[in-house]
Amino acid sequence: MTSTAKPLFVTCALPYANGSIHLGHILEHIQADIYVRFQRMLGRKVYFVCADDQHGSPIMLKAQKLGKTPEEMIAEVEKEHRADFAGFNITYDNYYRTNSPENQEICTCMFNKLKEKGYIKSRTISQLFDPEKNMFLPDRFVKGTCPKCGAADQYGDNCEVCGATYSPTELKDAYSAISGAKPVLKDSEHFFFDLPQFEEFLKSWTKSGALQAEMSNKLQEWFEQGLQQWDISRDAPYFGFKIPGTDDKYFYVWLDAPVGYLASLKNLLDRQGLDVYDVISKNNDTEIVHFIGKDILYFHSLFWPATLEGCGYKSPSKIFVHGYVTVNGAKMSKSKGTFIKASTYLKHFNAECLRYYYASKMNGKIDDLDFNLEDFVAKVNSDIVNKIVNLASRTAGFITKKFGGRLGDSIADSELLSKFTAVKETITNDYLNREYSHAIREIMSLADLANKYVDDKAPWVIAKDESRQQELQDVCTMSLNLYRILITYLSPILPELTAKSADFLATDLSWDSIDTPLTGSEIKPFKALFNRIDSKTVAQMIEDSKEDIKAEQAPAPKAEKKPAKKDVDEAPAEITIDEFAKVDMRAAKVLACEAVPESKKLLRFELDLGNGEKRQIFSGIKSAYQNPEELVGRFVIVVYNLAPRKMKFGVSEGMILSAGSGDSDIFLLSADSGVKPGDRVM
Repeated sequence: MTSTAKPLFVTCALPYANGSIHLGHILEHIQADIYVRFQRMLGRKVYFVCADDQHGSPIMLKAQKLGKTPEEMIAEVEKEHRADFAGFNITYDNYYRTNSPENQEICTCMFNKLKEKGYIKSRTISQLFDPEKNMFLPDRFVKGTCPKCGAADQYGDNCEVCGATYSPTELKDAYSAISGAKPVLKDSEHFFFDLPQFEEFLKSWTKSGALQAEMSNKLQEWFEQGLQQWDISRDAPYFGFKIPGTDDKYFYVWLDAPVGYLASLKNLLDRQGLDVYDVISKNNDTEIVHFIGKDILYFHSLFWPATLEGCGYKSPSKIFVHGYVTVNGAKMSKSKGTFIKASTYLKHFNAECLRYYYASKMNGKIDDLDFNLEDFVAKVNSDIVNKIVNLASRTAGFITKKFGGRLGDSIADSELLSKFTAVKETITNDYLNREYSHAIREIMSLADLANKYVDDKAPWVIAKDESRQQELQDVCTMSLNLYRILITYLSPILPELTAKSADFLATDLSWDSIDTPLTGSEIKPFKALFNRIDSKTVAQMIEDSKEDIKAEQAPAPKAEKKPAKKDVDEAPAEITIDEFAKVDMRAAKVLACEAVPESKKLLRFELDLGNGEKRQIFSGIKSAYQNPEELVGRFVIVVYNLAPRKMKFGVSEGMILSAGSGDSDIFLLSADSGVKPGDRVM
C-alpha cells in the first residue's frame, strides 16, 4: 500500500532515568506502538522516537547516594530501559537520551530565540536553601506540616492528605528531605518563560482538536486561574545544561525534557542526511503526535506548545492522554508485589500477553486501566490460545498429512469469508482512533464464527471418509483463511505471533492481503505458536516483585575491615535448607565465549537463558579452556538470582557452576546434556 497521508512524528513521554520501567509505564509505550505499527501497515511514513530523561536534582542526588557519577548512573539505567522496551517489542526508530549534544544544541537555540523575541524574563526570587548540603531545594525535597489541614510530612508543593497546593515557604516546621536540616530563605536570580504572552494562542490551540475533549475542558480551569510565568532555571549544584551566558544557572529539567523529543529525532535524521528544523517548520506537513499520561498534561499542553510557537515552530497536531494502571482494582503496591517491573514481568510471561490484555481494555479516553491478574490469565488463554491459535491447530495438520501441505484451490464458504473482510474498515477506524478494545471485540466475534464453522464441519469426522477428501481439503483451507484474516487484524497488537503465523502460512500478512484468499499454495507443518499461561506463574511474579522492592530498599553494603589472616581456616558458616532453596539454578546455552585479555583467569560468556533473555557472565575457568570458542553451543548451569557484580571488565550477571579439582580439571555440561535454555535445575 502506498500512502499519500502526511508523515507522522510520534513520541512517548520520556522515562525518568532514576528508576526502572514498571507496568504502568509500559501501557503508554504499548498504546503508541500499536498505533505506529498500524500507521506503517497503511504505508504511512512514521518517525517513532523516545529517550531517557536524564537531568535534574533527583538524578544528581540518587547518583551521590549510590556513590556514582550521574553519567555512570544514567548510562546503566538507559541500558536497562532500552532492554525493557525491546522486550515488549516497542518499535522505536530511535531511542536516545536528553544528556546529549543534540539536546544541548536545540535547548540553546530555542532559549536564544525566545530571549531575542522578549519571551524570557529574569528576576530575583527567594527560595528555601539547605545550609548543610549548600543547595537550593526543589519543592519535592522540602517536607513539613501542611498549612491547610495540619498533616505532617507533606511535600513542599502539595498535600497528599487534603489535596491542597501551596508554596514550600508556606509549610510549617519545614525541613530538608535531603539532610533533615531546617531550610533558610535565600535570594537568587532566575529566568522565566513569559507564558501569559501566549494566552490567546493557547486558548485557540487547546480547542483546535489537538486534545481530547475532557483534557481541553480541564485546561479551561487553568486559564480561569490565570497563567503564570514559568521558572525555567535552577541553581548549581544541578545536573543538566548550563544556560548560555551564565556560570551557575541550569535549564530546569522540564524545559530540556520535551526538547529531548526533537533531539532524538535530530539524532535519527542526521544519520539520514535530513534536517530536524525542516521537519518542525510550520511549512512542513509532518504531524507531531505525543502520547502522555494525564499527570503531565500541564507541561505538554501549555508550556510545550507555547515554547514551540515562540520559536516559530509548528505545534503538536495531537496529544493523546491516557489514565493510570491499577492492579486488581487498586493502586500499584510495593508491599503487595503489584508494583511490577517490566523486566520482572518478562521473566515470567510473553510480552504479547500483556500487549493483548492492555489493548483489550484500551480506548481513546483518559480512563484508568485495571490490570486484573485473574482476568489476565483467563482472557489470554480464552482469546489467543483457545479462539485464535486453536483455530489453526485444529485444521493445519490435515493439510500437512493428507495433502502434502498444499491448500485447496477454492474457498468453501465465500459468504462467510466476506463477513470477515467486511469489517476491515471498522477495524481500521478503531486502530486510527485508538479504540483497540472495540477492535478486539469485533475480531473475537469473528473468531467465534470461525470456530463454529470448524465445529459444524467437523474435519476430524470428514477425514475418516476417503470419499470426502476434497471436502476435507476445502474445509481446512477455509479455516486457515479465516485464521489468516484474524491474525492480520491482530498484527499491530501481536507482532511476534503474526510473524510466526506468516512463516507457517508461507505468505505475507499485510493489511492489503486481507481481501485476497490464500489458495493453492503450500504451508509449513504447524508448530505451537503460543503457550497457555497459569495463575501459578502470576503468583511467582508477585513474589519476585516483592523481592525486587526488598533489593532496592536494602542499604548499600559498607566496606568491612578484613580480619587478620589466621593460621587455621575457620569452618564456613552454616546455612539452612530454606536459605539454600533460595538459590535459583538454571541451564543456559553458550552463544559466545572469549578470553579476557587483561585477566589471567577470566572468560567472558554470552548466554541464552530462554524466552529471549541474554546475559553476560565472567567466569574464572580460563585455565581449563584455552580455546574458549569450543564452548559455543555447550550448556552451563547458572546461579540465576545472584545479584549482578560490576567488575573491571564489565558487569557479570550471575555465576557459572562447574565441577572438578581446579586448573585443567574444570568441567561444564556437554552440548547434548538434554536441557533447554532456561530450564530450572534446582
